[in-house]
Amino acid sequence: MKQKVVVLTGAGISAESGLKTFRDANGLWEGHDVMEVASPQGWQANQELVLEFYNQRRKQLLEVLPNEAHKALVDLETKYNVHIVTQNVDNLHERAGSSHVMHLHGELCKVRCTHNETDVQDWTKNLVTGDLSQGGYQLRPHIVWFGEMVPLLEPAAALVSQADYILIIGTSMQVYPAAGLIDYAQPEASIHFIDPRPSVSPRKNLEIYAENATTGVPKVVTKLLSL
Repeated sequence: MKQKVVVLTGAGISAESGLKTFRDANGLWEGHDVMEVASPQGWQANQELVLEFYNQRRKQLLEVLPNEAHKALVDLETKYNVHIVTQNVDNLHERAGSSHVMHLHGELCKVRCTHNETDVQDWTKNLVTGDLSQGGYQLRPHIVWFGEMVPLLEPAAALVSQADYILIIGTSMQVYPAAGLIDYAQPEASIHFIDPRPSVSPRKNLEIYAENATTGVPKVVTKLLSL
């Protein structure tokens, strides 16, 4: 039976494909306060603004490609049972060829019904007021906004608790609830942290690679494939 690798990824891996990270240095998202474009309150206050914000994100996503880090993770599947748990809403892991990807914060190329959370559909064009679900309700971005539950958090924690190896890539692991996932790791799990500014406390079985994903991830993958 293949050993299990769980990969936790954040904005850093996507940034290297040229995808702008949502939040800039002053905490604004593309010049907007986060609550204006990523909260139920913002949606109620200005639906047009929220729709346009995500239309721009979706348009940008379709212009970029998976990078060497995304591709290297696919190679791991030749020897390991690999599951990716990402905080990113882009589809770069899937486009690179990864088989098992769990999106904690939703997916940019999906939309859902405002009255039925399980009514989700693929969507790559602009989403506008008047685009309705099968039930006749307005569609919204399939994104977990601030103040909303993260429904996949428990399944993600279960994956981490079963992992033989854990890779943490391009995320500070400082933002909760996702940051709490590492607490579910088994004491004997081997952890590899890849980030140019690693902000993790030293612990047993932890290796830190203070570099970008596109250089660090292939190194870790080569190492695991050689074991």
